[in-house]
This record gives sequence, C-alpha cells and structure tokens, in this order.
Amino acid sequence: MLRIIDARTGEPAPAAPARRAPTRVEAHVRGRDADALRVLLVADLLMRALELDGTPAWAVLTGTAEADRLRKDAAALGIRPFEDGAATGHGPATGQGVRVVAEATAAGAAELVAEFGAEGEDEGGADRDEDGRDETTVAVAPVRPAALDLDSDLADPDAVRLALLERQHHARVELDATALDEARDTLARLRRAVADWARHPSRPVPVEVRDRLRAAWEDDLDAPGVLRLLRRVETDPDLADGARFEICAYADRFLGLHLTRDVGSPP
Repeated sequence: MLRIIDARTGEPAPAAPARRAPTRVEAHVRGRDADALRVLLVADLLMRALELDGTPAWAVLTGTAEADRLRKDAAALGIRPFEDGAATGHGPATGQGVRVVAEATAAGAAELVAEFGAEGEDEGGADRDEDGRDETTVAVAPVRPAALDLDSDLADPDAVRLALLERQHHARVELDATALDEARDTLARLRRAVADWARHPSRPVPVEVRDRLRAAWEDDLDAPGVLRLLRRVETDPDLADGARFEICAYADRFLGLHLTRDVGSPP
C-alpha cells in the first residue's frame, strides 16, 4: 500500500485508505514559480503511484490565478493535466483525497490547526475542506532559486524533471546549472543504454526487482530510491539486457522521464 508522510502529523499515512476507490489529488499552489511546479510534479508522482496500484485518481489544481500558464509549464515537464478544482468540485471521489502543497503552506495550516483546531480550511491551505472531508496533506520542500525563468529553463524539460526527482520531495532542491547539466548527462546515458537493451530479446522484469521498485515508490514516493535501483540495474551482471529494458520501461511509468524515447534510433 502506498504510504506518504502526512504533514499534519509527521507520520506515515495511507494515501488511499480504501484501495481502488476513486481518490482526489489536489495540488494547491499560490503562483507560477519553481516551487509551484514542484508541487504539481509531486502530485503527478502520486497520481502515477496510485494508478500503478490500481486506484483511480482524479487531479485538480486550486489556489492560483495563473492556472493556465502553470498547466502549460507542467505539460512541458510531462505532468498530467489538472482540472480546475474550483469549477469541478469533488467529482467522483468517495471522500478520500490527498492535498499536495508547498512546505510553507503546510506549516501555516498546521499552526492554525494547533491553535484553533481543525474546524475548517484556512486561506493558506489546511487539511479539512468546506464539506468536512479530512484530507492527508503532503508538504513539498522549496526549489532554489524559486524565481526561475520558466520560459527558458523549460527548454530541456526532462532534465528539469530529473533534477527535481533526484531529491526526496521533503528536501530542498538546488536547481542550478550544475544540477541541470548532471541531469542531462544522466538522461543521455540512460536513454542510450535503454535503446541498446531494446535490441536484445525481451525478458520479464524479475519479481524481486519489481517488488523493490514498487516498495520504493510506495514508501512516500521515493523517486531517488527508484533512480538508485535503476543505476544498479545498469551494472548488475546477473540481468539479461532484455530484462534491463523492461525494468526501465516499467520504472518509467512512475518516473515519467521518457527513457524509451530513443528506442529504434540508429546505434
């Protein structure tokens, strides 16, 4: 079962207590910057992990007046579309949901809850909505610098996505030129390797590897842990190349890095 750290308690909690029941994932942001984009990325990872577990999820975006531009930025990063939460309401969800917010928003909500009790939702984003739905809250650490030029920095969106995934979402990310260069190099190496492995006879993903991958992303969306496993797969002498390809393709359903993009390209 997918478990995430609930910012309200600091303890692990099931993302979807009723497995395979429709689950609302709300990304709540204040503007259009790198911090907002990282909130949407974590919400996207949550959606992917829920769907890989067979739980239908419904994504909504709330809190920002720049939703259209932010959705465009998110699409460049391979983040799935988010509906307008204010316009669509709760949709088909059964009462369970997860709210993904910036760390500062979660901290402000927690202070109000501690002082006044969880009787409603504060302006900055608390954890109980107007209909009394009690939602687990995921806090996302900031990106530095937050004031990125998104129009130019998203020229290589997969590198930005990987640079953000290299750090657990509770940890601050330094999204500087060095981090982006390292991400580009890593992506180029992995895609070359995946394209080469695809030329070999296919082999199933070993059960042990599949279980370790799922254990990583079901443990508080541990994307860095998934990436570490892929680095071991690259050099594991006991794996057939066809299995390496299938492992990377399977892991990419969570990571969303287009690792199979170069399959079929000339060597």
